[in-house]
Amino acid sequence: MTPQTIRLFHEPKDRLRLTAEDRSFVTVKPVWSAPLSHPTKYLSLMNGKGEEILLVPNLEDLNPESLKAANEELARRYLTAQVQTILDARTEFGATYWTVETERGTRELVTQSLQENAQWLSPTHLMLIDVDGNRFELSDINALDAKSQQLLHSVI
Repeated sequence: MTPQTIRLFHEPKDRLRLTAEDRSFVTVKPVWSAPLSHPTKYLSLMNGKGEEILLVPNLEDLNPESLKAANEELARRYLTAQVQTILDARTEFGATYWTVETERGTRELVTQSLQENAQWLSPTHLMLIDVDGNRFELSDINALDAKSQQLLHSVI
């Protein structure tokens, strides 16, 4: 089984499926193997039990129909909100409680263990991953207003 010989599709519309040669998988979950260091490479296609079916080194190896289905599922799975302003941030008993303004409105989130869930992608680019696995991106912390920067530095 290779990326070129598989077919990914939604059936019903909210369930990703995979067929290849003589096999079919009714539930498929795409998971990036290295989402921070290689955000568009090494896509693992997992079955409903969390076992790897196939590793796709490059999404461009998929046929156009499968690429479209994979991208739709990845957009749902790896939804990332862009943080524009930090309204509040405080740490209590190892958890950090945030209130942020994003392009989707005001959000409240909780992060555990900032050493693991605050990922620096560059010296000014920060990704926060909350307890539910949601991603909140601060593309340039230097572009934040002074209060937001102060709150960020008080907890990080």
